[in-house]
Amino acid sequence: MKYSLSADHHIFAFSKENKPAISVKSGDELEVETMDCFSNQIQSNEDKLDEMDWNRVNPATGPIFVEGAKEGDVLKVKIKKIEVAEKGVLATGKGLGVLGNLMEGLYSKVVDIKDGKVIFNEKLALPVKPMIGVIGVAPKEGSINCGTPGSHGGNMDTTLIAEGAEVYFPVFVEGALLALGDLHALMGDGEVGVSGVEVAGKVLLEVEVIKGLNLKNPVVKTAEVTATIASAESLDKAVEIAVHDMAELFKKHTDLSTEGIATLFSITGNAQISQVVDPLKTARFSLPNWILESYGIRF
Repeated sequence: MKYSLSADHHIFAFSKENKPAISVKSGDELEVETMDCFSNQIQSNEDKLDEMDWNRVNPATGPIFVEGAKEGDVLKVKIKKIEVAEKGVLATGKGLGVLGNLMEGLYSKVVDIKDGKVIFNEKLALPVKPMIGVIGVAPKEGSINCGTPGSHGGNMDTTLIAEGAEVYFPVFVEGALLALGDLHALMGDGEVGVSGVEVAGKVLLEVEVIKGLNLKNPVVKTAEVTATIASAESLDKAVEIAVHDMAELFKKHTDLSTEGIATLFSITGNAQISQVVDPLKTARFSLPNWILESYGIRF
């Protein structure tokens, strides 16, 4: 069955205390409307970042209660389509991102999105590549603001989470309580300036409850690669966790020694940066799907 959910139903923190906005079954489709990361507060170049309500940053539409999802399960979310609005926002400024030490004040710019291009300026029209910045489930305990990534997902800002991708989340609470937002019409790995092309939009997704997979952190699968995603206080630690998570999959499903796994990963895998601007940094370790499939590892 296909459902729809308006951005009127949104949260600013992932928590098991959030009341579900909608209940769906495993296998259902859902079209989710999202605001941009500024809750649509920046509509023109006259709207300024220092005048907006910063308590309304990174809204995620939801939560979505998935019937049958229980602690220890995995929630598979297939991203079937992403539609973005006709305008987006670029933002950076003092203390924000990798170059924040070189700037004074806050900067924002509204850009047009038309004919599949982001109009950066009179010289550059950049191809749109929509992706989801914030997507996750409720943690087992406490509340995690939507700007922070973790084992529950959240603000992972991972460019692989795009149309056609499948994202797998460990379930910590009954119903999983999925929520998503922070769409980008375009973003580079790292999001070094602190924003992508921040945009409102709609996401068509399909949810499925999987038993017996036992993940610790999110995994994303595209047509080409499977990547383990991890967030930590440093990129070094995030990379370490992501590689160890992939190694655990191979230890569970193959007869390869640790030495065999390490050498295989070193010649075929890619440690990649997702984002370096959130309270925790996010990295991923990706392998070609055919490598996993050669050993019967399928999601």
